[in-house]
Parts: sequence; C-alpha cells; structure tokens
Amino acid sequence: MIEYIVTESMIDEATHMAEEMGRLNNSITKGEGNISGFLGEIVVRDYLKADQANTYDYDLLLPDGLRVDVKTKRTGVKPMGFYDCSVAELSLHQDCDAYAFCRIKNDYNVCWFIGLIPHDRYFEIARYLKKGDIDPSNNYTVKSSCYNVEIDRVEDEDISLRYRDQPRTR
Repeated sequence: MIEYIVTESMIDEATHMAEEMGRLNNSITKGEGNISGFLGEIVVRDYLKADQANTYDYDLLLPDGLRVDVKTKRTGVKPMGFYDCSVAELSLHQDCDAYAFCRIKNDYNVCWFIGLIPHDRYFEIARYLKKGDIDPSNNYTVKSSCYNVEIDRVEDEDISLRYRDQPRTR
C-alpha cells in the first residue's frame, strides 16, 4: 500500500471532473463520492503513468493497453489489511482488464493506493455479499450487493510494479 499526500491541484482537478460528470445512475452514495473517486483515479493515473480514459467501462488506460477501473472508498482512518476492497454487483457490466483500489481520507488530505489486480483473478478470490447481508468479518450491513477481497489479498496479487516505470503512451 502506498500513501500519497493529496495536493490542492489534485482536489481542484477531481472537483472539476466530478462537476462535469454529475451524478451517475445507480450511485450507492448518490454522487457524494465523486470527488473521492476521481482523486483515487488521479493518484493511480499518476503513479502508473496511465492515460485518463473515463469511459463507461474503465477509467484508465495503461501504456500496454490494459484497461483499469479504479475503485475508491472513503475512510476516516488508515486502512488495515483486513479491510475489504469491493466491486459492486451493479458494476459487473463494466468491461475492464484490471481493478485498482484506493482509500481516501474523508478530508481528502491522504490517499492510499492499495494495488492493481487482474479482473479475473479478483473474482476468483472474492466473496459475494448480497444487499442486506451482515458481513461476518466486520458486522457491516451491506448497502449494495458486492464482491469483496481483503486488502492484504489484493496487495499479494498487486501487479502495479510492472507498470510503474513504463513511459506514458502520449
């Protein structure tokens, strides 16, 4: 897991992107997480030297063409290894090659890039939770059906190092 200090320019860029996008259909947070989501994308984009794509199916395009969807959760604390990375069942229509996971502090001052994991591998190791289920690992009542993988497992599968030092495609 890599900790980033979020800059004012990153917040400005994320705010602008969120305003342009507006509220997505089926948004679990009703659009409240848009700035956080874009901050996660900006951190991963800059770390992996990716190009911003923001398509319906994925957020970033890596130099070798790998299509990455970034999933970001807000938090009040530094994430622990037993916390979960989640992909909502509502997102299964997305056609991406990999997922990148981030946690961002509620005040936007810190973002943790957890790792990059291939799409198929994620679902091989994920556990399914249905809306209304109580997750036995943390007693959280699931707000939207999802697939979860612990941060430690995502970090074990992280493939981001092979991309970090590649040049940008543009």
